[in-house]
Amino acid sequence: MNLDGANVVVVGMARSGVAAVELLREKGACVRAVDQKPVTIPGIEVLPQTAEAFAGAELIVLSPGVPADVEVVSQARSRGVRVIGDLELASWFFEGEIIGITGSNGKTTTTALTGHILGASAQVGGNIGTPPCSMVANSRAGQWNVLELSSFQLETSETFRAHIGACLNVTPDHLDRHYTLANYADKKARLFTNQRANDFAVLNAEDAICRAFAHRGAGTPVWFSSAQTVAPGACIDGGNVLLNGEVLMPVAEIPLRGMHNVENVMAAAVIARLAGVAHAKIRDCVKTFPGVEHRLEFVREIDGVQWYNDSKATNVDATLKAIDAFEGGLWIILGGKDKNSDYTTLAAPLKQKAHAALLVGAAAAKIANQLNGSIPLEQCGTIEGAVRLAFKRARRGDTVLLAPACASFDQFQSYEHRGREFKHLVKDLPWRN
Repeated sequence: MNLDGANVVVVGMARSGVAAVELLREKGACVRAVDQKPVTIPGIEVLPQTAEAFAGAELIVLSPGVPADVEVVSQARSRGVRVIGDLELASWFFEGEIIGITGSNGKTTTTALTGHILGASAQVGGNIGTPPCSMVANSRAGQWNVLELSSFQLETSETFRAHIGACLNVTPDHLDRHYTLANYADKKARLFTNQRANDFAVLNAEDAICRAFAHRGAGTPVWFSSAQTVAPGACIDGGNVLLNGEVLMPVAEIPLRGMHNVENVMAAAVIARLAGVAHAKIRDCVKTFPGVEHRLEFVREIDGVQWYNDSKATNVDATLKAIDAFEGGLWIILGGKDKNSDYTTLAAPLKQKAHAALLVGAAAAKIANQLNGSIPLEQCGTIEGAVRLAFKRARRGDTVLLAPACASFDQFQSYEHRGREFKHLVKDLPWRN
């Protein structure tokens, strides 16, 4: 793609937007950077997000955090201006094959594990760590580019194609932006639209929406399942994970907690095998995988009480999976910025496994209303307040779990910021005498 001299507007100056500006400049484009808030970035003049900033644009590149239907962008699109996202831009210049991993939950763990297995033959980024546009310079022929992909990145893709695409699951999330589950699922499906006959679609056989993605492109479906036999692909039989009909490893040897993480391991194993990695290396890498920060991350044990950070549980389904990973005795911290979610499905498992829900943030009142007395509720306001109350009330054998079921942006900059604050608070707790 020749962008030399093209007038390009990049919208949104978080990490992905800055990376897009840098890549476009390298390719010779005349770039204007805009943001709806005043931003100071060394070496980049950032203009207000007004109609004037888009005058004369030949191409608009959206950062993932910018909705595709924002008014000034829709007006430009109606004038015939091409609108893409940073993922699409990066894909024009990548060397080597792409592995794309999406899903409502588990994609960060699966992406990190896939990169861990592939080792030096891969670079990892996308929605995790390095923005796609920053990965272009380090891409090379014969290398795998392993990308975690969100619905926000996929919704503005056009020609983007992954040689191996994987969707782990699709459950309601980001409905404040996508409005309906059908719209949200359609964004996930874009991962497979441009696949060719020699490409592969790795799909969860237990998820009806994922199963339907098998018909979205020409890629060959390869399955993983926690409940039925599949081949080719990965499944569970007699306490073992099978990969293409052969034993990969005992489920008990997987170091990550919860059946959802067993599914993540199976997906990563299928991807790695398609990328040419042998069973023995996959097994060894799974056993040495340290896990991912903020995903059911063990923080500390104090006087027999275990504390876990699952700040990445930013939707209800992720919180359900976190609850399922524990036998009971939970003090669960819920709340944050609501994403038009339905919290009623949390009531039954929490009634079975939790002593109480400690509510924080802007969504606390809605969560309390929807849980409707199914378990004791404590209005704590902040993470700090929840940690103090849990420390006072939890007893030996209990678990304190941060699994908020909400976004973090009411009180924190990101789920990482929220998780780090939780860990800092927990690590500062004293031992009881």
